[in-house]
Parts: sequence; C-alpha cells; structure tokens
Amino acid sequence: MSVAWPRVVAEALAEDVGRGDWTSLWAVPAETRGRGHLVAKAAGVLAGTEAFEAVYAHVDPTVAVRWHRRDGDAVQPGERVAELEGPGRSLLTGERVALNFLQHLSGVATLTRRFVDAVAGTGVVILDTRKTTPGLRALEKAAVRAGGGRNHRSALDAMVLLKENHLALAGGIRAAVAAVRRANTLGLAVELEIRSPAELEEALPLEVDWLLLDNFSIPQLRQAVERVRAYPGRRPRLEASGGITLETVRAVAETGVDAISIGALTHSAPALDLSLLVEPA
Repeated sequence: MSVAWPRVVAEALAEDVGRGDWTSLWAVPAETRGRGHLVAKAAGVLAGTEAFEAVYAHVDPTVAVRWHRRDGDAVQPGERVAELEGPGRSLLTGERVALNFLQHLSGVATLTRRFVDAVAGTGVVILDTRKTTPGLRALEKAAVRAGGGRNHRSALDAMVLLKENHLALAGGIRAAVAAVRRANTLGLAVELEIRSPAELEEALPLEVDWLLLDNFSIPQLRQAVERVRAYPGRRPRLEASGGITLETVRAVAETGVDAISIGALTHSAPALDLSLLVEPA
C-alpha cells in the first residue's frame, strides 16, 4: 500500500462520518453482527480492492473481507465480488467510503480495458496522464495498470516533458532542449511536444527520447511515423495525444505510433456500479 493511502482513507472517512454515524449507532444494537455481499451490477474490471480493505481496517480492524475477484479481473452483473463479516455498525459506517473508492477505481480500470481492447494486436501502449484526482494519483494509476494500461510519468520529477507553454517561455524548441540537456544531470528521459509537421522537422535533429504528437490528424500521424522511420539518426518513440476517443483510438494506433495517452482514463471514467447488501450474520 502506498504510504499516502492511509491518509487519503482517513480524510475520506473524516469527511463522511463527521462527529459520528448516528444512524448506525442509534438504530443498530452494538452486539449485532452482519454479513455483507459485494455485488457487481454492471460488467467491468475490478480495481481498488486494497483501498476498500483499508477503509474497513480504519473503521474496525475486526471486519473481515474475503474476495472472490481481485484487481484486474472482469466482473459481470449479479456476480458476488466479495463477502464481508463483522460488527453491523462497522459494516454500515464504512460502506459509502469503501464503495466510493472501489466504484471510482473500477471505473478507471474498466475504461482503460476498453481502450486496451480497442487497440489489441497493434502493439500500441495505452498510457495515462497526470490528469488525476488530487490526492488519488497513486490509486488511479494503479487502476490504470489493473485495466491493462501503463503509467506515464507519476510526477513532474519522473521525466522531462517539454510542452507548448514550456517552449513559449524557454524561447522555442531548440533553446528548451539545449537548456534541458545542460541541466539534466539526472539522466531523465526527455519528451518534446510538437504540434505540426514543421515542428517535427525542427525536433528530429535534436534526438530526444520521445515526441508527443499533439492533436495530429490521422494523415499527419501516418506521415510523422513514416518520416521518423526514414530518419537516419537516433529515432524518437512517438506518442499520440489529444481528443482521442474509443471511436478513433484504433485508427490512431494503426498509424504506427508507439503509444497513445488518454487523459479521460482518470478524469472522465464513469464509476462501475457495485453495491453492498448487508444482512444479519
């Protein structure tokens, strides 16, 4: 578990419980034990099981969770995903926060799997971005991996990615790359965002590790791939990005790029419908 997760879980519970779960405390006898059945109500890919368990570990360490499916597994409507048993009050107090994590992260994994399946056989890698929910990046990136995608940089210190605004303030492509080369004693990979075929020609002799082809059309992507393959020097790997959807991702992959980054994996994934049904033990 990431060292940040306990803090995220504690904050989520504090937000939800407030001064106390009066409904459960006043309506359910203290000695009542319960059994919970976690059920999928839609098809998808499971993710976030560790966060789900962390919620109950924080609420009451005596709650037992037994999983029938793990992160990365497909689930079907009506399928029992897990069983819980413990004090009834504790099951109810942790329910909403535990489900919020699990439904959101399973939604991320499910959408990622749809993109991964859409490009199957092309050899293209589906990447996430830094467009994550504040505080939940490690969880969301783990969910992307559960869905079969790969993680782009986890933070600004993971690599150098020169984007449009950097180039504007650094004096252009050549000046920005030269400045990074002088300062990059850490040996970080360098990626450069380009927005046109003309910028591709300017970027190729600089021999960076990656080129990010931003909002290129399908014909432009094909031409860029052909140009890079014909380049006699050190060839960068190519990442396509910008408004790519499930309807267009296959065509983008078939241009021959190496990777496709999708911000929607983490910022727009719909939650997977899961429910927790509780009964007396």
